[in-house]
Amino acid sequence: MALFLLFAASILLAATAHHVPGQEDFLSIDCGLDAAFSGRMDTYTDIPYVSDGPYIDGGENHEIAADQQESGLDADLLTLRSFPTGTRNCYALPAQSGAKYLLRMQFLHGNYDGNNKSSSSSPVQFDLYLGTDYWDTVQNGSYWWSEAVFVAWASWVPVCLLNTGRGTPFVNTLELRQLEDSLYPDVTADLSMSTFERINLGANTTTRYPDDPYDRFWWRRASSSWAYISTQSPIVQLEHDSFDVPVSVLQRAAIAVGNDTVLNVLTWEGYKASLMFKVFLHFADFQKSQLRQFDIYFNNQRLDNYSPTYLTASSVQSSGWSKSPDGVYNITLAANNVSVLPPMMSAYEIYSLIAHHTQRTFSKDFDIMMSIKHKYGVIKNWMGDPCFPVQYAWNGVKCSNTTDNTTRIISLDLSNSNLHGVISDNFTLLTELRFLDLSGNSTNGPIPDSLCKKNANTFIFRYDSDKDMCNGTTSLSPSKKKTTIISIVVVVPMVIVVALVLSCLIWGRKRKPKSEYGLIFQYKSIDY
Repeated sequence: MALFLLFAASILLAATAHHVPGQEDFLSIDCGLDAAFSGRMDTYTDIPYVSDGPYIDGGENHEIAADQQESGLDADLLTLRSFPTGTRNCYALPAQSGAKYLLRMQFLHGNYDGNNKSSSSSPVQFDLYLGTDYWDTVQNGSYWWSEAVFVAWASWVPVCLLNTGRGTPFVNTLELRQLEDSLYPDVTADLSMSTFERINLGANTTTRYPDDPYDRFWWRRASSSWAYISTQSPIVQLEHDSFDVPVSVLQRAAIAVGNDTVLNVLTWEGYKASLMFKVFLHFADFQKSQLRQFDIYFNNQRLDNYSPTYLTASSVQSSGWSKSPDGVYNITLAANNVSVLPPMMSAYEIYSLIAHHTQRTFSKDFDIMMSIKHKYGVIKNWMGDPCFPVQYAWNGVKCSNTTDNTTRIISLDLSNSNLHGVISDNFTLLTELRFLDLSGNSTNGPIPDSLCKKNANTFIFRYDSDKDMCNGTTSLSPSKKKTTIISIVVVVPMVIVVALVLSCLIWGRKRKPKSEYGLIFQYKSIDY
């Protein structure tokens, strides 16, 4: 119960902090921050950060080494949580089912453990999973960040760090930002994206909140083969813009140097052969007196013959998801024969596909299980998706595909789990649940009507009591052994079993059993 109250308090604190002008639906977590602190305010963005304690069951808090705490380092990178035990450790982040989100994680080893992994030739490496889907591989030689854009499929987002045998997983920050539904229309409930790069070509510094209301990071990039132009004029953004690039980003741009008619934007290699990429290119021209027209190439395939719009945001994206045979990719702009001015670009975004190959637990079942977890403070490896991957399924949980082609929870064994308090109504919201075992706990109070009325042909419920808890009586009438509504296994002391047997024999001689609404109680004797 104490854990549940702490969780509820932290959610209330986070919600109170988030709902200020310009920061709606932000959840900012400083991993490793002492839970005794109410949080801290970021000095640059004025975004409040909270401890990660309420969102994770395991791990250890650390600070990066003193000699790594250089001046100007973001405060949220000074602390971290590491996971030296367990193959998989998962955060559970509250979300709105069906809403679109950006999730960013940042990693700075900072030699927190004294093993010099942050600067060695064999740095820490581990995998990230968004729910049940592979997201990214952290390769931490110094600083690393991972970012995903996705649609929440339940009221909780499980984010898992998987130990792959190349060092202890860790994380410094988690930042969850809700996006407008109109942004990134390629992202749906069945398709998520991992950010490879998001670059502001003409910037002097990284752009983020408050310039970007969604707190996306627009990293700066410079090249000796580029020249830079800028404007102070406002840039018009069309209604329902699919990308909503910040005006400050669009007011700067890179162009080809001198008389060069080609702007080589980027060449890169995918660090995994399986990666598939999509690019989004962003433009706004600062003049309208002369023609600027160029061909846009992604991986040597022409996307468009393009003229940026004067002082108006516009974008071009690649079609489909591209996979290069040699793993090398490029973006190039080449002026055509009629263009007077060289090609220009303000910013670009590159994403890789997060493939949805693994099944998920039915969203409502997942939400119900999380509510049960927090009500009773259950820890026993209840992290990530309850059913998948199968090797990491929650202890005591069994799942099955149902007729509607979803995966639902059919069996829940919480016996001897040190549960306290009343039996929750939430158990009956697991509509396909066929077996529930709460024996060996310290639950009390009546059994919810919704459990008492479940069909005995499809549901078995075990709990500890010497009473008929569905009807509130202190003895079990033999007449209750007739018409079956629910099958309940009651674990009682041996002395009570003996007394009940004698009682049944006496009553059986005196009266005939009645056929009425009742329960079947199957006794399992235990010695105390």
